[in-house]
Amino acid sequence: MIEPMKEIFRLPLIICLLSCSLFGQNISVDAPKILLKNIGFNLVFSGEFDDNTAYLLSISGQNFKPDQITGEKLFFSKIKISETGTHSVSLSNELGAIYQFNKNVISGWISVLPPLIAIILAFMSRSVIPSLFAAIWFGVWSLSSFRMGGIISSLLDSFHYYILNTLIDRDHAVITLFTLMLGGMVGIVYRSGGMHGIIQHMIKKANTPRKGQIAIWLFGIIIFFDDYSNTLIVGNTSRLLCDKLKISRQKLAYLVDSTSAPVATIAVITTWIGFQVGIIADALPGLDGLNESAYMLFIHSIPYSFYPFLAIIMVGFVVFSGKDFGPMVHAEKQARMGIQYKPDMSETETESGSDGDDLFVKKNIPHRAINAIIPIAVLIFSMFYFIFTSGEGDSLKDILGSSDTFGALMHSTLLSALVAAGLAISQGILNLTETLDAWFSGLKFMLMGMLVLLLAWALADISKDLHTADYIVSTLGDSIPMSILPTIIFLVAAATAFGTGSSWGVMAILMPLVIPLTWAVMVNNGAATPENYHILYSSIACVLTGAVWADHCSPISDTTILTSMASGCELMDHVWTQMPYALSTGAAALLLGTLPAGFGAPWWILLLLGILSQGLVIRYFGRTVN
Repeated sequence: MIEPMKEIFRLPLIICLLSCSLFGQNISVDAPKILLKNIGFNLVFSGEFDDNTAYLLSISGQNFKPDQITGEKLFFSKIKISETGTHSVSLSNELGAIYQFNKNVISGWISVLPPLIAIILAFMSRSVIPSLFAAIWFGVWSLSSFRMGGIISSLLDSFHYYILNTLIDRDHAVITLFTLMLGGMVGIVYRSGGMHGIIQHMIKKANTPRKGQIAIWLFGIIIFFDDYSNTLIVGNTSRLLCDKLKISRQKLAYLVDSTSAPVATIAVITTWIGFQVGIIADALPGLDGLNESAYMLFIHSIPYSFYPFLAIIMVGFVVFSGKDFGPMVHAEKQARMGIQYKPDMSETETESGSDGDDLFVKKNIPHRAINAIIPIAVLIFSMFYFIFTSGEGDSLKDILGSSDTFGALMHSTLLSALVAAGLAISQGILNLTETLDAWFSGLKFMLMGMLVLLLAWALADISKDLHTADYIVSTLGDSIPMSILPTIIFLVAAATAFGTGSSWGVMAILMPLVIPLTWAVMVNNGAATPENYHILYSSIACVLTGAVWADHCSPISDTTILTSMASGCELMDHVWTQMPYALSTGAAALLLGTLPAGFGAPWWILLLLGILSQGLVIRYFGRTVN
């Protein structure tokens, strides 16, 4: 009786053990969520592998050998599939299949649809939140190869996976806390009369629209350490001044946006530097013959960053001349006539919330500029302190490269908010309850804008999973003329950033691709020599500047959103009025800077030509608003 029972249970056991051995219960694979037709991808298998065993990867009749075998990993790189649909992927050895799974392949052009949908809907509906969510929903649905049964599940995944994951991401959480804490500090400083104190000092000399705009421009250049800080501090501080001097909110948003990221891009010590140097360094291994460090490559790329220089200078031309062009002329005329700007701030919260005016100055209190200057000074100096103390190394490059810049942002805003609260309470201007209420009012001011920013981050994650940047880069082909390579990179970076709304995301994705591509093109042309390094410098600069330029034009850009929020301007009003300036400056940077630089023209001559061109634009197309 016992023996037959043993036989009954022995067979399933053998089958189970055989199945485990064949299909590799201890094997896992790191693979893309979805594959694009004719776009190369990598697979990494983890498990226990024998160097002396022949492994083979089979995908719908195509066989691939591993590029590298270690004791714990198998590496397959640059795999391409030429047909769409569901494909079976099988890893095998001499004994047969040891791991199998299925992957969906879609056409590459589908990867650009989510950001394109967001842009089109944002421009058509002038409503960013539903546009972004619709794009995210479509992107998640495309990851399931548009299965009809996946429409509802894609909606749920959009919320509980992509939006949740971007919310709990540490860097995103830090930026959120930084923004909210800065908003709270602004609320306290505003309620205690500190902002009005600054304005009263500024208005003594900045008593005309022209002088007021010059003051804001200079203020934006001074706050150079971080684009978010620049946007929120300058925007929030200058709104009342603009209202008093009858400067339009659209003009304020343009002044703020064009002196935030452009300034942070070319300033030598900013929160951008460590990030940029880090991603450049990641792209350098394996480039034989290139002996420059990542930090020096970045420094050498700054002179070729034509757009940031021209954007800042263009603002100077506008404010000193008193001339504008495009839709900004109408906005400025309305402001000069005293017509109150009443934007629809349902998506980008301003001082007027659903419960009335949240940001207001307490009555019958002294307006002391020191109550704003000290918290802002604490913010600036503590940020520098935390950046340098969190980094390690003997050189500035090492310190900046290893510093926790996001942590520095969060810590500095916390200290500045505490200092602002301490000043208000110690002087008897606000009590503890009033201080907390002022802090929460400033925090509420940021909430809706942060929602838009959260959705923009989620869309950027969707674009990564769909390999949007890979598809755009792949369309360039392998036979790119070396001289126009930087120009093409500028356009690709601009297109990607315009669609994703994230300049940092574009830099992180494109830089590891652009640097090896540029070096390979230089090697193929026999130009991988120091005399031709300007091609490499310009290509590095174009990833950054192309992304910054697109940020100024895209309604889903994080800096554009924050600028609208801080300036009290409707998002699409800001986009439409800023667009002509960005297009003019971008065209000059591309045609008079990047393009001829690729043919060896000296950068300083090209920069002068770009400055001259923008001066001519203002002279012949600008209209004075009285």
